[in-house]
Amino acid sequence: MKLARKAIILFSGGLDSTTVLYYALSKGYKCKCLMFYYGQKHKKEIRTAIKIAKAVNVEYSIIKINLAWSNDVLTNKNKKIPIHKTLPKTVPPTYVPGRNTLFLSYALSYAQSTNAHVIFIGANAIDFSNYPDCTPKFIKAYNNVLKALKTKIIVQAPLLKLNKAQIIKLGLKLNVPYKNTWTCYNGYKKPCMICDSCKLRIKGFKKAGLNDPILTQH
Repeated sequence: MKLARKAIILFSGGLDSTTVLYYALSKGYKCKCLMFYYGQKHKKEIRTAIKIAKAVNVEYSIIKINLAWSNDVLTNKNKKIPIHKTLPKTVPPTYVPGRNTLFLSYALSYAQSTNAHVIFIGANAIDFSNYPDCTPKFIKAYNNVLKALKTKIIVQAPLLKLNKAQIIKLGLKLNVPYKNTWTCYNGYKKPCMICDSCKLRIKGFKKAGLNDPILTQH
């Protein structure tokens, strides 16, 4: 009996990472999810991620990272999430310096320790917030780091060149429960609908010609 290939999923419980989890499962990977608490202002995304992972019977680990020096608006409790009339074309204040680099480094250690073959990340460089660590250039560079470390582990970002509507349509084919995902930068009872992350999600469902099921769940 051929054993399933193992994959580590960087998992936040958001629209993109949940689509990637279901994508990896559809490809026959035995998945383990890595979730991170890095000082973000709310833990709702962690609770969401745990719920989704449990629903598909996938193992998960929660890693706590102390970014005490970070000055971004997602971790600095003295700063408010900005509201932009249009999505920023430069790196926004919601960018957490080094976040994906740190996440991938933890995932690499986890992958090597558990004999996993692939690290999946839900990075997207089409409908995104201009984060420099969500680009093809960054993913390619990190894979070059893995080559330098003489490991056969690779980072895959299957959503990298898809727009949000395409991601959503892919997810629906995979039966992704978008009603259970959390995308908002805020941890309110309901999505705020005005932060950059909510706007990108709204744009995706609208372009896909669909209603966002999360809006009927809260």
